[in-house]
Amino acid sequence: MTAYWLVKSEPDAFSWDQQVANGTEAWTGVRNHMARNNLRAMRKGDRVFFYHSNVGKQIVGVVEVEREAYPDPTAASGDWVCVDMKAMRPLPKPVTLVAIKADPGLADIPLVRQPRLSVMPISKPHWDKVCRMGGWKI
Repeated sequence: MTAYWLVKSEPDAFSWDQQVANGTEAWTGVRNHMARNNLRAMRKGDRVFFYHSNVGKQIVGVVEVEREAYPDPTAASGDWVCVDMKAMRPLPKPVTLVAIKADPGLADIPLVRQPRLSVMPISKPHWDKVCRMGGWKI
């Protein structure tokens, strides 16, 4: 069964365009225990919103988990993991944080409730709603 997630990246550090150009990319550098546990819970084939944080503050595309959690090669020490993500497709219309916060049906989405978390689960109803907001028919 497919699970749904959201990952955040600062576009000046790693952008959607870079993800697309690279095709498949290791999602490294996560150093929060809850976010790490979310990476560990991801399974191959899970779908993931790609969110530009700080600059833009919007969901811009979808990636798919290509490889499940393995040791993060960028970690000097500790029990940190990464997953490989494969670019799928951009949203026809990026969905901004402002639009998400304005929608009462998304009031309890983790992006609003836990805004500092960089890797978070997304419920299927929230996934479908954001996809519709972004111009996809579900």
